[in-house]
Amino acid sequence: MLWPVKLLYAAVIVSFACSLGLVPSVRATEGAALPGSASLDEGYTEMYNLAFAQAHQTFHAWEEGHPDDPLGTVSDAAAYMFSEFDRLQVLKSEFFVEDKAFFNLKRQKPDPEVRRHFEASLEQTKQQADAILRQKPNDEAAMLANVLRLALHANYEALIDKQYWQSLNDIKQARNEADILINKYSDCYDARLAAGVENYLLSQKVAPVRFILRLTGAETDKQAGMASLRLVAEKGHYLKPYAKILLAIAALRDNNKPEAKRLLEELAHEFPQNNLFRQELTKLS
Repeated sequence: MLWPVKLLYAAVIVSFACSLGLVPSVRATEGAALPGSASLDEGYTEMYNLAFAQAHQTFHAWEEGHPDDPLGTVSDAAAYMFSEFDRLQVLKSEFFVEDKAFFNLKRQKPDPEVRRHFEASLEQTKQQADAILRQKPNDEAAMLANVLRLALHANYEALIDKQYWQSLNDIKQARNEADILINKYSDCYDARLAAGVENYLLSQKVAPVRFILRLTGAETDKQAGMASLRLVAEKGHYLKPYAKILLAIAALRDNNKPEAKRLLEELAHEFPQNNLFRQELTKLS
C-alpha cells in the first residue's frame, strides 16, 4: 500500500517546516524584535536569503558570546542542513506541491564535511540543552532546541539519506516535544507551525486514510491547519516568513494562484537575495 509512504511524506514535511527557524528564547509577541538577539535575527535573515556562509559567521559569533546557549548551536546546524538542501535543489515548490517529485527523488550524495559539522552541532545542542533542563526543566529555549535538534536530524535522514523509517521516530518525538512546549508557552507562536502543516497535509488524504491516520493520533483538520499557519504568518518571529512559504504552497496545491502570488511577492520583497521566490513568481506568470 502507498498510504504509509505518503504518511511519511507528510510527517517529513512537518519536521522540515519546524526546523527552518527558531522561536526566541524570550517569547516574542506580534512578531516584535527581540532585545539582545540581533545576531540570531540577522543569521536567520541571511539563511532565508540563502547566504549560508554569512549565516554561519553570524551564528558562530553568537555562540562565542553565548557558549551555553543551545539555540545558537542548533541554528548553525540548521544552516548546514539547508545549505545542503539548496545545493541538492531540494528547495523547490514542485517537491512539496507534487507528490511524484518526492517519491521519484533519488538518494542524495551529501557533502561529508558539511555532514560532519551538522552532526557535531546536533550533538553539542543536545549536551547544552540537557544541561540546562537538568537545572530548569521548563526552560523554553532548551526545550525548543531539543525539538529542533530532533526535527533537523529527521529531515536529514528523510530528505538527503532517504531513510524514511529511521526518520519517523525522530519526527514523532519532535512533535510530542513541540506539543509539550506549546502547552507550557501558549504564546510561542512559531511552535504552532508543526500542527498547522500536519493538519493541512493530512487533510488532503482520502477519507479511509484519514480515518486510519486519526487512529494513530494524527490530526487531519484542514481548517485548523490553515488557521495555525495564518497565526504563525501573522504573529510568529523566526518562522513568520516560512509560514508564508507554506501558505503559498497550500495556495498552489489548492490552485489559488492569486494568493500564492501575493505571498511570494511579499517574500521576494523581504528577501531579495533568495532567487527561489522570484523563480516561483516567474512560473506563476
